[in-house]
Amino acid sequence: MNKKAPKGSGTIRRKIVNSHGHQYEYWEARITTGRDPGTGRQVQRSFTGKSQREVLEKLQAAAVAVNEGRYAAPSRLTVGGWLDIWQRDYLSGAKPATRSIYQNNVQNHIKPALGALRLAELQPDTVQNFVNGLEGLSPASVRLAYKVLRQALNKAVSLDYLAKNPANGCELPRLEQREVRPLTDEDAAALLRQARGSAIEQLIWMALFTGCRLSELLGLTWDCIGSGTISINKQLARPEYRDAGLFLTPKSGKGRTLTPAPSVMTALTAQRRRQAADQLMAGPGWQNAAGLVFTMPNGAPLDQWRVDTLFRQLAQRAGLEGVRFHDLRHTYAVNALRAGDDVKTIQGNLGHATAAFTLDRYAHFTARMRQASADRMEEFIQGLRL
Repeated sequence: MNKKAPKGSGTIRRKIVNSHGHQYEYWEARITTGRDPGTGRQVQRSFTGKSQREVLEKLQAAAVAVNEGRYAAPSRLTVGGWLDIWQRDYLSGAKPATRSIYQNNVQNHIKPALGALRLAELQPDTVQNFVNGLEGLSPASVRLAYKVLRQALNKAVSLDYLAKNPANGCELPRLEQREVRPLTDEDAAALLRQARGSAIEQLIWMALFTGCRLSELLGLTWDCIGSGTISINKQLARPEYRDAGLFLTPKSGKGRTLTPAPSVMTALTAQRRRQAADQLMAGPGWQNAAGLVFTMPNGAPLDQWRVDTLFRQLAQRAGLEGVRFHDLRHTYAVNALRAGDDVKTIQGNLGHATAAFTLDRYAHFTARMRQASADRMEEFIQGLRL
């Protein structure tokens, strides 16, 4: 007796997937759509859905199409299979650190939960269940994993693997923005006094009075220093990402030119003298072929972890426990607002993508400044009435 299922017949079963300590239930239906002409084996198509009724409806629709001879099998590509293709073929243009972060999210979070599902059958509620199941992670990490999945699925849509992106419209955990902590004038003065004569004295000056990111300052080369201007057009890659070279493009993807205060240019002159003395001491062992402004005593690149360590020690000695190097960038931004610089200029100096982002990042301080301005005006008005 031939026990093989006839064309158009199908089965339904309940499935359970374990991920991050949570169980996700879905239903799967399989239908025989025909036989492989070469091997004679059955060709089956599977459907998944949140409920038994959902997959039953899909199964019945497919059975009608098979029996009427108008059934066309969609791609059998799984989510995991597509993610492999996406990482291999469509992430080559990403920065090494970004590529590494995306790959870690795919391997550690997305594939274990969704990899076995058919790409064409991925549903919005399945993606939402995936997001909800990441509750052990921080809101920022959940949002990052979702971003990676959504970006991969966007590419699948653009290549017609999907009609629309099932990751659109997900509810995400609220992201609590880290509080901006600029230094007060007194704190900044204490830090500069403590940094005097240290290996990163001029680096601190640059960050505090230009607002540049640490990676941008460490990637600064002498050929980018003009007469009263500084060109920020690259950043130093971390040691683990230097296979493709010493530098990366700026975070915003494009360079910018600063016209800093004269004291900043004076600090650069002092740094050039310091580096010249280091080169003299290093002799033939000097390693600064790239012309970096900030280097180790032998001319090798000065890495971020080393700066963070030195800065933390200086900050502690200055009585500024918990202050980070990145807080110098925030300090510059707030002081520029206090000085009356327009937001567009501050945005350009900081290298933000939009002025709206700058306003949003420092909204608390701009509101406080507007209130202070109103208070000053009120004092003036009251003075006129006397």
